Amino acid sequence: MKTKVLSAVSAVAILSATFASAEPSAEVLHYWTSGGEAKSVAVLQKEFADNGGTWTDMPVAGGGGDAAMTALRARVLSGNAPTAVQLKGPAIQEWYEEGVLADISDVAEAENWAKVLPASIADHMKCEGNWCAAPVNVHRVDWIWANADVLKANDIEMPTTWDEFNAAAEKLQAAGVIPLAHGGQAWQDATVFEAVALGILGPDGFRKAFVELDEATLTSDEMKAVFDQMRKMRGYVDENFPGRDWNLATAMVMNGEAAFQIMGDWAKGEFLAAGKAPGEDFLCASTPGDGFLYNVDSFAMFDVDGDDKKAGQQLLAKLIVGKNFQKVFNLNKGSIPARTDVALDEFDQCADLSAKDMQASSDSGALLPSYAHGMALRGAQAGAITDVVTSHFNSDMSSEDAVQQLLTAVQNSM
Repeated sequence: MKTKVLSAVSAVAILSATFASAEPSAEVLHYWTSGGEAKSVAVLQKEFADNGGTWTDMPVAGGGGDAAMTALRARVLSGNAPTAVQLKGPAIQEWYEEGVLADISDVAEAENWAKVLPASIADHMKCEGNWCAAPVNVHRVDWIWANADVLKANDIEMPTTWDEFNAAAEKLQAAGVIPLAHGGQAWQDATVFEAVALGILGPDGFRKAFVELDEATLTSDEMKAVFDQMRKMRGYVDENFPGRDWNLATAMVMNGEAAFQIMGDWAKGEFLAAGKAPGEDFLCASTPGDGFLYNVDSFAMFDVDGDDKKAGQQLLAKLIVGKNFQKVFNLNKGSIPARTDVALDEFDQCADLSAKDMQASSDSGALLPSYAHGMALRGAQAGAITDVVTSHFNSDMSSEDAVQQLLTAVQNSM
């Protein structure tokens, strides 16, 4: 059964007093395993320990979180759920519907989350009106990263249109430089695809296609143009791309082996962890087109037994949305705080650009959830789209066939 809301103030007071007497403990399942990510999660571990908590780390690498979700399901089915799990978007609702999430509304209300979080972000953290997850950050997905020296050596500016990107890529190929660092994993294919789609379809078209699943948009000439551009992108990657992890693709840009990478701003965490400076060693810009695709990392608390674990959940939730963690974590991770009241004076120019673009996109209605990173659609629909995207990317499938397969896949996933 779903955890009932503790609405009475007296009940909250009694609960808090009970948990306060227990030493907080938490087993935390997450998939932050790369250099920048590991450094970031260590911030939370330290703060949890500094506040008297005992942290048991359960990192699961691989698949952009897919492997972690497989491990989570096995744990839940065995009746041994972790205390807290890195979850996001509709996946939170899916687990809530399974009746296995805990209610952390008492912490959220005590810490005034509703006042410090954007409404669109807060909505992802609620289950039938009750708080069931804590947001860590806001990642922008539609970024293009570049090696500054490689672009300078080849007299190339950061592209502002896809035609400019194509021209730059062809020039780089002629110079013996890999234009696009990419890992041949389904979620990475989807990341590039949705960035291309946003630029070609525009914010309204993207929403119709990947939030509303509008059939006319999914089979439109504009969608065919998206697949046409993806076919060109396939020609800009090296032959060793299959199976490559995203952070290894980032390293290719760092060492000058490749010029560009299209990846969320967790890639910036890798550059920073390697001592690289934005604007000097690497460049950042939104991918061509308007709009902002967001991916919000968050932790959902699972229904567990034991006052120590429940106390750990309360402490984790409080720390995750606390000002200090939101600042320090996101400085390491490459993202920006989910809280709107955290000063960005210590953040870099890429973060400043992200924050400004997020506000402008929010004002214009172009702030959109990423389908590729589990924010816009449930797993079945997102997976169906990605299957078509990666099949097209790794074959000679025509754009006309791709849009028809896209429509069929979406219909079959409903």
